[in-house]
Amino acid sequence: MLDPMILLQYAWPIAVITVAVVLGKMLSCGLGAFIAGNDGRTSLRVGMGLSQIGEFSFIIAALGMTLQVTSNFLYPVAVAVSVITTLLTPYLIRAADPLSIKLAAVMPQRLGRVLGMYGEWLRSIQPQGEGALLASMIRRILLQVGVNLALVIAIFFSGAFFAERMSAYLQDWISDPSWQKALIWGGALILSLPFLIAAYRKLKALSMLLAEMGVKPEMAGRHTQRVRRVIAEVIPILSLLVIFLLLAALSASILPTNKLLVLIVVVAAAVAAVLWRWFIRVHTRMQVALLETLDNHKESSGH
Repeated sequence: MLDPMILLQYAWPIAVITVAVVLGKMLSCGLGAFIAGNDGRTSLRVGMGLSQIGEFSFIIAALGMTLQVTSNFLYPVAVAVSVITTLLTPYLIRAADPLSIKLAAVMPQRLGRVLGMYGEWLRSIQPQGEGALLASMIRRILLQVGVNLALVIAIFFSGAFFAERMSAYLQDWISDPSWQKALIWGGALILSLPFLIAAYRKLKALSMLLAEMGVKPEMAGRHTQRVRRVIAEVIPILSLLVIFLLLAALSASILPTNKLLVLIVVVAAAVAAVLWRWFIRVHTRMQVALLETLDNHKESSGH
């Protein structure tokens, strides 16, 4: 894909963009790693190890040419910069440690002391012991909720994307467009129930955890358990309400009329109440199958 003549024809913009990419990513990625709590040497390694652009830049450049918002010379320049920065990366990684030693030698002692104090302060505020365990549990719960909500959003997006095709199939049985939308939206909601129930259960576990952590007996006295119970019930319900409004906004193109929407929600609530345990079992089996697939992939990669 690389024409050597391009390097000569566009030598100046290629050189400028290459320098901008290398220095820019060294500074931005290195600074981000340092702000996150890594020491100077590790941060410099991160910055110099990520100082290249990949093949995704080809896609962006080609898209710009297709939409006629960029000049034709941008695509070969992007390819050339990608090749050059990729070839430079091993040498930059090798030079990271010697460069960090030289920078440490010329850095003013006061600045080095301030940077060292920042690293120590950041490490000191990291949760330890029981706090670290609670933080890990909260992160895990939020991750699981996020994955389930992403699947729900994907289902509704798919329903909106294929709405016209599904309406064409439904037209033989149902001529009213509002009922067609109701069936499509209702079907998406029914398919999403296992993931919505899983998200609700995780949010309830999170709210119980937050209630135990936030409501102390010395603050609430004899009402401690009552306050904790209210928090544990209110947070998941409010979260589901927010999720429902988000889904309504994302699937506005297939949203039925208000009367049909209420009917769909009532039917879905009844189905969820009757088949609650079955939906939980279905979601658990899907989760186990996914984990087994990932484990098998790791084993095959290791072999």
